[in-house]
Amino acid sequence: MTKMTAGRALAKVLENWDIDHLYGITADSINNTVDGLYEEREHLNYIQVRHEEVGALAAAADAKLTGKIGVSFGSAGPGAVHLLNGLYDAKMDHVPVLALVGQSATGIMNTNFFQEMNQDPMVADVAQFHKQVTNADQIPYVVDEAIRSAYATRSVSVVILPDDLSGQEIEFNGFKTTPFATVPQKPTLDPVAVQAVATQLAQAKRPIMWVGQGGRGQRDAVVQVAEQFNLPVLTTVPATGVMPTDHPLLMGSRGRLGTKPGFEVSQAADLVLFVGTNYPFARFLPAGVKFIQVNNNLADLGKQRDADMTVLADAGDFLQALAATKVTRPETTFVKAAKQDKVNWNKWLAQLAADDHDGLAAEGVIAAVKAAATDDAVFGLDVGNNTEWSIRQLPFNQDQRFAMSAWYGTMGFGMPAGLAGKLSYPDKQVWSISGDGGFAMVMPDILTEVKYQLPVINVVLENQALGFIGHEKLTAGQAPYGIDLVGADWAGMAKNMGAIGLTATNLSELKTAMAKIAQLQADGNQLPIVLDAKIKNVDPIDTSFVPVDPDQFDDKTITAYREQYAVDETLQPALSTLMKAIG
Repeated sequence: MTKMTAGRALAKVLENWDIDHLYGITADSINNTVDGLYEEREHLNYIQVRHEEVGALAAAADAKLTGKIGVSFGSAGPGAVHLLNGLYDAKMDHVPVLALVGQSATGIMNTNFFQEMNQDPMVADVAQFHKQVTNADQIPYVVDEAIRSAYATRSVSVVILPDDLSGQEIEFNGFKTTPFATVPQKPTLDPVAVQAVATQLAQAKRPIMWVGQGGRGQRDAVVQVAEQFNLPVLTTVPATGVMPTDHPLLMGSRGRLGTKPGFEVSQAADLVLFVGTNYPFARFLPAGVKFIQVNNNLADLGKQRDADMTVLADAGDFLQALAATKVTRPETTFVKAAKQDKVNWNKWLAQLAADDHDGLAAEGVIAAVKAAATDDAVFGLDVGNNTEWSIRQLPFNQDQRFAMSAWYGTMGFGMPAGLAGKLSYPDKQVWSISGDGGFAMVMPDILTEVKYQLPVINVVLENQALGFIGHEKLTAGQAPYGIDLVGADWAGMAKNMGAIGLTATNLSELKTAMAKIAQLQADGNQLPIVLDAKIKNVDPIDTSFVPVDPDQFDDKTITAYREQYAVDETLQPALSTLMKAIG
């Protein structure tokens, strides 16, 4: 056996699991653990963040972007508390994350020492696995167990480390047990059920398919089924990209982050095939719609809406089997109208993007990002109106990927996700897109990007308001109280931190800024960039309810909606109007 400190043994366990970086801030209650990381610095990079929350959010983003466990650490007391925001994000989105939490030395525990707190009950709700080690020999074994648990349950693991234990010398020679990062457990697919689904799709008049995260990695199968059965397709927002975003049959999503065609086809459908999703708003779809749900989690079947038919199956296996049935559907009037509805929607977005007569439009900024993005670009998306604009316009039609705070919805996620993206994919172009509210929460960690030479392109959409909340107040008939924000020179602040700062207030300045970014990339720039886009504060179109169909809504309701969001009837007729015109 080899003698080493328990802290170094911990680091070797992380290496064995192919973990190459972790985030945190050192402190007196975790110094010995960090010293162990130092001993393995050639193989394991400690990324010093400026706030433990940023480290935990970046670890969650690592897991979302790569599928590999993300790791962060913090001290006893305040450091541990700061980690919680990122840990809850990981919990809610079901991704594996490990948090190493410092604790007072064993000799002074339970004596009301400085920063001492009982951390285990604090993390009990967020962590599936949470243990405090009681002697130095346990440390590598408990950390190994914690990583296995996080992968097996796709959840958070927390290991609490009294600092004196990490510094003690133990005998450790590694583990022979294989570090499995995936759990290959799939339910057995019933071919009779697959054939029954194919038959029902063929018989339906207006069927659609709705794909969630379970469809990740099955793009070809999703496209094949959509084309074979002529199905307009929606995705959940986190699953954006499971089907190429420029495919004529992809309608986008439904809800506030969705699209007009996404709402209209799902409103008009007579059969909805849900594949690999536990979409929480299924309960709000029209009554009388046939609902078929395919999911690999028995507990999720029928959870959001009583299903007419359920299939317990892996999404990929199911889609491939469905395509193999060779059952087909013709391109109906409904499908043709849906395709045209999407074309009209994209033209309308382009029209908004090109108009800066009364200020720079957010759509114009995202359109510029789309034009500059590479086919394998990585995006970190924040929470708020910026998410709506990003999901509607960014390209996810090649090998692009993104991370977002989907279920937890925490502001401040975008910049840490961009930081994580560049560490995990150093050779790819990486963007973060934030509103000024979310960016202000985490902006000091631009210093982290500077320190580690991470040339992330951080786009800040500054409208000097909490726009997403402002919409909620507007629809509730409440005063816009508490949503206004003080603006800032984000580009100037970035320069003061050692980064590159650019500002755009109109399309001409935006074009100049994007040309500068392109030149910096061509020249091998290694500094982060902050693009401070001063946009007009306009409430983006709410597509959770799109009352434009004259067959369903009265003229007053239709006119009010079209005027509120400048949705011209000539450019964006209702789906039902398109169907009548096609015949």
